Amino acid sequence: MRLSLVGRNTGALLMVFFLIAAGAGLAPHGDCGAEAHSCGSPPLSETGCPPGCIAVPVGAGDLCLFWDMAHQMSGDELDRFLSAGSPTGKLATVRADGSPHVAPIWFILHQDDLVFMTGAETVKGKNMLRDPRVVLLVEDERPPFAFATVEGTVSISRNLDEMLPLSIAIARRYMGDELAEQYGRRNAVEGELLLRLRRVRVTAVAEIAD
Repeated sequence: MRLSLVGRNTGALLMVFFLIAAGAGLAPHGDCGAEAHSCGSPPLSETGCPPGCIAVPVGAGDLCLFWDMAHQMSGDELDRFLSAGSPTGKLATVRADGSPHVAPIWFILHQDDLVFMTGAETVKGKNMLRDPRVVLLVEDERPPFAFATVEGTVSISRNLDEMLPLSIAIARRYMGDELAEQYGRRNAVEGELLLRLRRVRVTAVAEIAD
């Protein structure tokens, strides 16, 4: 969080000291631009505050609180997040009675789709064969934390020739180069499903605790 003080009075200064004690920082007065507006509500002063902040009136002065703690991810940043490291995805599918089922999966980003595999006789496999609607959660549990939820429908393939190279690529992400071939060939067999999740709706936020 960054702060900018517009005007001066004792109450405003006390508010600044309180916020500093809470871990906030101060920004130059110029961060409250003259042509800027408050975020999501009418300006609380002639100065106003730019998007991503809140103007708090304190007597003769306004305190502009810049909430730059978190930001939405999209485009290349989102792709990098989905491809980084080896986090398991949490896949939500729909049971026959309409209730949700959640299970961890290995996945990769391939040609703009999220690609993963599962057995046709698993709970999630049966669910997707009946109802292809899914939600996949990917999260970074390390500070300052980030997450992405991807909603959409899956396309399903049982073609082993198509499955094998993607199975090896998935195994490489989670097991490393040395074991990629072994695990990839082990998993690309009859009874397995290759699934492609096309991104229909995405909610992705980074630097949540910054």
